Amino acid sequence: MQKIQKNKLSKFNKILADFKNKEIVVIGDIMLDHFIKGSVSRISPEAPVPVVNVEEETFVAGGAGNVAVNLAALGAKPTIISVVGDDVKAILLKNFLQNKGADVSKIITDNTRPTTQKVRIIAERQQVVRVDRENKQKISHKIANACFENFKEVLKTAKGVILSDYGKGMLSDNNIKDIITACRAKKIPVCVDPKIDNFLKYKNITCMTPNTKEAWEGMGLPPKKDEASILDLGKKILKTLQADSILITRSAQGMSLFEKGTPPQITTIKATAKEVFDVTGAGDTVISVLTLALACKANLKDAAKIANEAAGIVVAKLGTATVSVDEIKEVLNK
Repeated sequence: MQKIQKNKLSKFNKILADFKNKEIVVIGDIMLDHFIKGSVSRISPEAPVPVVNVEEETFVAGGAGNVAVNLAALGAKPTIISVVGDDVKAILLKNFLQNKGADVSKIITDNTRPTTQKVRIIAERQQVVRVDRENKQKISHKIANACFENFKEVLKTAKGVILSDYGKGMLSDNNIKDIITACRAKKIPVCVDPKIDNFLKYKNITCMTPNTKEAWEGMGLPPKKDEASILDLGKKILKTLQADSILITRSAQGMSLFEKGTPPQITTIKATAKEVFDVTGAGDTVISVLTLALACKANLKDAAKIANEAAGIVVAKLGTATVSVDEIKEVLNK
């Protein structure tokens, strides 16, 4: 990590200290991630597939739920606006989120759809198969309206909003525009982790955090690897969405921040991870830290730099991980 000047370090530490109890609303698709781990010693006589002897089962929150878990780990107070089914999976998911420090009181039950669940069977450290239980249809107007009413209630005291889109139907034309308009009226940051289907609908936002693949696909363009093309892509997204900023996460190449202006301001931030073990959930960490920093009145460059440090910590951990304020401070103060 590049050496940080003392005055900049003091400012970063103050921003991180302000994370505590900051109210952030997370709107998006929550899901139950179910991991079944075991060993394999034989092939099934019924079909040419391995027989997994189950040794461990765990349930964690995925999708927008993992964003809320990240926020809680940073000391913030996340409230989730989402939809679950009327099933046991919903109980498991809400209990997990509540135990991690997220407010689940505004999650709505829709008895016409199941709670989204991803079941991953892992044997000898390799994923054998994944089983998905979900309904990817857009939520109904009635459910969308109920979610928006809950959103308006929690927005009264919120300091930031995250739209966490995993393409499971929670975010749609029914509510995207109204949510962004409400955030803008209240002058609080509204940041988006996008999926391709809704990419071009997220206009007038504070920031979007696509990875390189999502950025190319979201604009309907064939991917290119050269630096000039990436910079041109970021500027196109910024102009198309009329956003305050776009933060493209670029794995080993770090991040590129595009801020509106004439011409747009471009800042490239180098990746800080010395070793990368697992990138799972890194995007959730980035948008959590970025939004929290913006909610604490950090400017976009400082918020992106802190988020970059957090991402470097998370990818050095195995599995879907979170990061704490103390861990970020330790890296910054080195």
